[in-house]
Formats: sequence, C-alpha cells, structure tokens
Amino acid sequence: MNDDARYIPTKYDSVFWIDVDRIIPNPYQPRKEFSEEGLKSLAESIRQYGVLQPLVVSRTDVEKPDGLESVYELIAGERRLRASKLAGLKQVPVVIRQGDSNLTKLELAIIENLQREDLNAIDRAKALQKLIDEFGISHAETAAKIGKSREYVSNSLRLLSLPEHMQTAIVNKEINEGHARPLLALNSRPEERETLFKEIILKKLPVRAAERIARSIAQERVHKHHRKSLEMVEIEKALTETLGTRVIIETNAEGGRLLIDFFSPDDLQQLVAALAAEQKGKEAETPASPVFPNTTQLPDDLIAPAAPEESDDELYSVSNFSV
Repeated sequence: MNDDARYIPTKYDSVFWIDVDRIIPNPYQPRKEFSEEGLKSLAESIRQYGVLQPLVVSRTDVEKPDGLESVYELIAGERRLRASKLAGLKQVPVVIRQGDSNLTKLELAIIENLQREDLNAIDRAKALQKLIDEFGISHAETAAKIGKSREYVSNSLRLLSLPEHMQTAIVNKEINEGHARPLLALNSRPEERETLFKEIILKKLPVRAAERIARSIAQERVHKHHRKSLEMVEIEKALTETLGTRVIIETNAEGGRLLIDFFSPDDLQQLVAALAAEQKGKEAETPASPVFPNTTQLPDDLIAPAAPEESDDELYSVSNFSV
C-alpha cells in the first residue's frame, strides 16, 4: 500500500466551500442504513454551529458543451452531507483529494464508517468482507487498518453466515449482536437454529437464556447418553406444544432429567396452570366402574364401609369386657 492510500487529512489541508448539489454519493459507501432521528439531530447541530469537520471528496473534470465542469465525488462524510441538506445549507466545507484510485476511495470510505460506533453489525461485516475481497488482505491486516483485534474482524464476518432474514432482524434491531452468537453456534442444525430464532423474537429472550438453550442443544452432539430415541423426541415435541415453551429431555445411564424453560415469574405461573389443567383433564377421562348386565347394581352409598381393624391391644383391653 503506498503512502497516499494511508493518507489522513490534517488541519494543514486546504478547505474549499462546494455547493452540496455538485457532490455526488460515494459508490463504495458501505453504510446502507441512516437513522432519520440521528440525521435530524445532526442537522440541528449544523444549524447552530455549522459543519465542524470538512467532508473528503475527489474531483473529476467532466467535459460539457460549454467547457469543463468539476464534479466532486464523496469519499467520507455522507452523514454530514445529508444532514447539511436537511439543515438547508447550500455549501459545505470539503478537503479535495487528488489521484485516488477506486480502491483507495473504497478503503477510506470503509475505514471512516467502521470507526463509527453506530454502524450496524451487518453493514460492518459486509464492509469488512468487501475490504478483504477488494484488497486481498488477511483478517489480521484488516484489523490493523481499523484499529481492532483479529477476533473482532473474524467474529463480525461470521454474522454473514446467518440466513438473510436473521441478518435483517439484526439490522432492524429485532435481535442484537449478542443473540447472534447462540444462533451461529447452531449453524450445523438449521431447524433448531430457526426454532431458537423464533423464540428470541416472540419471547424476547435475553442473550443469556438464548446462549443456555443453544449450549444445551449443542451438547446433545457431544454426549452419547443424550441421544434420544424417536419416542423421546415425540414426547419432547408433545410437551413443548402443550406447555408452549421449550422442553428438553436429557437421558443418562441412571435415568435422566426433564428441563422446562421459563423466563419470568409469569411464565412459571402459566406453566404450573398448564400442568394442573392437563392433570385435571386426565382425571376427568378416568373411566367409571364397569356395569355388568343381568346383575343387581347397588349404589356406592349402600355398601357398608369395612370395619376398622382392631389391634391386639384393643382386643385384650379390660374396657372391652363386661360381666
């Protein structure tokens, strides 16, 4: 990488004021989502204090019928540009970079965005992947460029192995990046991963609960005594449907245990009520005493109760004798 690619604008650069309408977006912009509230807040700040940090652009001279016209392509500062337009600014301060290749523009745009904390995890992962693909660099080299650890880069890229709808849920903040870890742990078991994903969404499971469930599922592959028969799987499924929560049967040489998930006191009360209702239903289904034809049927209350058994002490007690 040449020195120009590692260039960082300084206070000694010349700052120019350019019409906002003459600045075109960066085609390599990795950020796809811009918070409307965040832009409004930044626009209000710009109205009061102006644009405090110049945008970075490149300049290209385009031939027109009436002569050459300079076109400015944004490299860094798209949020500031959008907010400036919202604030009604006609011009913004810019630093003009010369001679940058498309790869340099890509690198600068990605790094500028990756250094922002509000970039969502999926856009961050896609930006890192693009940086690696375009430059052919390793995870460690990528980490060095953005000032993060190699593990940070690798863990971010793993998010892209999730199905598209799970990635969308992260972007839309239906689940957070912490929930992605237990989902990734079940990548080799897509059906159970999907079940856990739905539970996280519907029950608003905390990250720790999701991790515990994923760990319990993953352990079934490790411990042979956790392997279930088809009958066990059916019982597990029936209990899950009846109770409305995940039920796991773990078996071992001596027997096993039944794990029923609940995530709040209300959940526990509902489980107790469901179990009580199930028991009452079974008691109601208990068949009455059989009736045999051509016999006299006696009501239960006409059958004399059995006499209480007498103990030896009572049998030989003096109080039981009379003269």
